[in-house]
Amino acid sequence: MHVKLCVFDAYGTLFDVNAAAREAAQKDAALAACWPRLAADWRAKQLQYTWIRAIAGAYADFRQVTEEALDWALEASGLGGRPALRAQLLRLYEALQAYPEVPAVLSALKDAGLATAILSNGSPGMLATAVETAGIGNLLDDVLSVERVAVFKPAPAVYALVTERFSCAPGDVMFVSSNGWDAAAAAGFGFRTIWANRAGEPADRLPWRPDHVVGDLGAVPDLVRGA
Repeated sequence: MHVKLCVFDAYGTLFDVNAAAREAAQKDAALAACWPRLAADWRAKQLQYTWIRAIAGAYADFRQVTEEALDWALEASGLGGRPALRAQLLRLYEALQAYPEVPAVLSALKDAGLATAILSNGSPGMLATAVETAGIGNLLDDVLSVERVAVFKPAPAVYALVTERFSCAPGDVMFVSSNGWDAAAAAGFGFRTIWANRAGEPADRLPWRPDHVVGDLGAVPDLVRGA
């Protein structure tokens, strides 16, 4: 087996980014009427702000970016001016639920003798809380944050964190992301890549394409073992 290491994006890949709004909506009638839109807007703005900040050289902690994206989404949904709801959503986002298949997938990779890691835009504190909440810390060799290089994905310096940390070549790495653009950019860096296309989206029109496309993470161990 040539692949020595399997690296996962965090938000949307291991952790369900819709879980915070979905859970809060259970006890809030106004949010219940619009939570899918709010969750989608929150995620879209979160990503947009990381790209804009990366291009403009205006890095900020991912927690700040997440808060600013939520403020936009709340206002767009007519829920601005509700500090208690804002605080609740941010608190829930700190401890997002992992997708059901995550523990078994990571366990299978470890049983196959591979190192495993997270590579994320998330700040170290946010990632530590999410990993602890999911109970997967013992299944990861490291959790890498873009904070080390102060720029967001898809900057090549982010992907280089993996090769530097594990002293490996890009081709030794299988990178898994639910973001098509992230999987594509990682392929451009030289990683082998799997796009966990949970939403069934079309492929992004970029110079690179993921090596594999799957509906969730369940197939990842077999794809890695066959690489």
